[in-house]
Amino acid sequence: MKLFYRASLILFSCLSLFESQSLQAQSDQVNVFLGSSGDHGQLSPAASSPFSQLSILPKTNPGTHTGYEHLAKEVYGFTHNRFEGVGCQGSGGLLLLKPFLGTKDEGKPLIKVSEQAQPGEYTIRFTNKISTQITVHQNFGLSEYNFPEGAKGFRLDLRHTFNHAFVAEEHQAEGSMVTGWIQANTTCHAGIYKIYYAMDLGGSAQWETESTHVLVAQLPSNTRQCQVRVAFSAVDVTSAKQRLLNQKSLAEVRKQSQSLWNDYLGTIQVQGPKDRQSLFYSLFYRTIQSPFLISEEDGRFRGTDGHLHESTGKRYHGWAIWDNYKTQLPLLSVLYPTLYQDITSSVSNLYRYGKYDFAGPNEPANSVRTEHAAVVLLDAAKKGYKIDFKAIQDSLISDTARFDFGKPDKYLEAAFDMWTMGKLFDRFGEKDKARHFLKRSQSYKPVWEREFKDLSKNDVDRMSARRMYQGTIRQYRWAVPFDMTGLVTLAGGKTAFTEQLDEFFDGYYFNRANEPDLQSPTLYYASEKPWKYQQLVHQLAVDTVVQYYFNDNSRGIGAHIDRIYKNEPKAFVRTMDDDAGAMSGWFVLTALGFQQPLVGEPIYYLNVPLFEKISIRQPKGKLEISVTHFSDKNRYIQRVTLNGKDLKRVWLTHQEIMAGGKLVIEATAQPSTYGADSMWVSEGN
Repeated sequence: MKLFYRASLILFSCLSLFESQSLQAQSDQVNVFLGSSGDHGQLSPAASSPFSQLSILPKTNPGTHTGYEHLAKEVYGFTHNRFEGVGCQGSGGLLLLKPFLGTKDEGKPLIKVSEQAQPGEYTIRFTNKISTQITVHQNFGLSEYNFPEGAKGFRLDLRHTFNHAFVAEEHQAEGSMVTGWIQANTTCHAGIYKIYYAMDLGGSAQWETESTHVLVAQLPSNTRQCQVRVAFSAVDVTSAKQRLLNQKSLAEVRKQSQSLWNDYLGTIQVQGPKDRQSLFYSLFYRTIQSPFLISEEDGRFRGTDGHLHESTGKRYHGWAIWDNYKTQLPLLSVLYPTLYQDITSSVSNLYRYGKYDFAGPNEPANSVRTEHAAVVLLDAAKKGYKIDFKAIQDSLISDTARFDFGKPDKYLEAAFDMWTMGKLFDRFGEKDKARHFLKRSQSYKPVWEREFKDLSKNDVDRMSARRMYQGTIRQYRWAVPFDMTGLVTLAGGKTAFTEQLDEFFDGYYFNRANEPDLQSPTLYYASEKPWKYQQLVHQLAVDTVVQYYFNDNSRGIGAHIDRIYKNEPKAFVRTMDDDAGAMSGWFVLTALGFQQPLVGEPIYYLNVPLFEKISIRQPKGKLEISVTHFSDKNRYIQRVTLNGKDLKRVWLTHQEIMAGGKLVIEATAQPSTYGADSMWVSEGN
């Protein structure tokens, strides 16, 4: 018996060691430099923590939307926040801290010699022998600066932001510590957000005023190392100062940071081509950076009304919902149920305290936009997440008054939102209101026939024609996800619909540089060629594509002919922003083998996963996905079984995914009609 016990203990220890090594390996596989050069993703290698505002990184010259360019050598200091992957020239860049040698900063750049980074940490060396090691855990950061002998110090610019977004600041310097708050414009200058901070140099350093918004601290000449501690809070200065009481060493904070990243990244384990594994985890990493945690441990948080509130769960802010509601948010709903309940409650709070399509004057974190927030709430409710609908229904109705029916693309989007309202009221027992909004949602049809049916007009391939937003008539004509059945009829029937889809994709009218037609490949499951969806998503994820559209032109003369997703600094299509995990989320979902064609209906279309074996950690047990006959040549689904039962369909429900079990997808090299007679297609009612 003892021998059996010892053998079991040894086996358990080996399995635990294997799991620990596996988690560490996943973190190690993340390439944080992906998308950090040029206009190829607008990402950065900043030291950051999952869903946290604080992120520390050099400000380079030249820089991109994040203040950093991978190929740049000149560095003008370190900034402490940014919104990864967003447009409008980026946003963030607060607290520009620059180390210098001598008795004052001469204004000359530091010259980079080398740098290294991985999730949660960043290291850089300069030609003047200054080096910096940085690690971030949640909203606490520790930067360890090493200096050569001689005079030295720091310069802190409290007015600095990216894209001239500074609004106001107040600070108080006392010895080595400076505390205060900074207000800056949100992404696209649409609103104002406020961050409270505390920064401490420790030792005998003393902050002195250089000008209204600039402080300087001279360090003792014999100082060879200085640790700079910084903390953020969305609530108040006291909370930020309290966070600075963390007196752990750099190694201890790094260990905390790695553990947290590994916990999030370890939710998914994949087995397959090694280079693809690294690409997968590098993109997966980008889906768990925002929204940002804004509540303190005692439940206090600031709403968009600027006032303090309390909650029992965590609260988040920093939205890019128009961009990522189709991909990143559905992914989070599958992977992190507890987190997603808090995100759902946070989105709901927008309707309690003040919702703006972009941002308002009292945002508790940097933000982008919130259009289709009601879609997110409907989707969450149908997936089993709790919503206090009665408390916000009046605000939801008021929000419909801002819907834009004046432009063709906005009309289709507003119709989707009207459908959403109808479904919400239906779910919560308001049948009359439900019928009203569902009827209004169908008003898109004459608009579609007038604006989108005729493709012979000379402006159908022109970006932003007819005042549309970053897309063409060809691309927006598919934006009726709630009524695929109606769209097929408007297109002239299933055969005509299939022919038009073929023309769209075979003629390279698809725009992968932005989100207007991001989900259009799923339309093939409503066509006569459902198998083409399975081939298409595989090609878009890992094969060469032909892309004629960029965010700064219409159908260009020169095409981008390459893979979209590359594990290198110049990733993505030129001008393609990751948009807060929107584009990365699409890849991750495709790699797992399922996409949600209609956010608001908990159904997922299946494709052949990009890995032979996948394990997703779930509260009710793991979902284990395996592919028989796995090969890049085998892109089509021959058969699907769930827990040994032939599904005879190519879609899953959210409940089936969350229940865990064994999903087996049999792949084949030939197009297959498997599941074609049991296809789920939205009907608009």
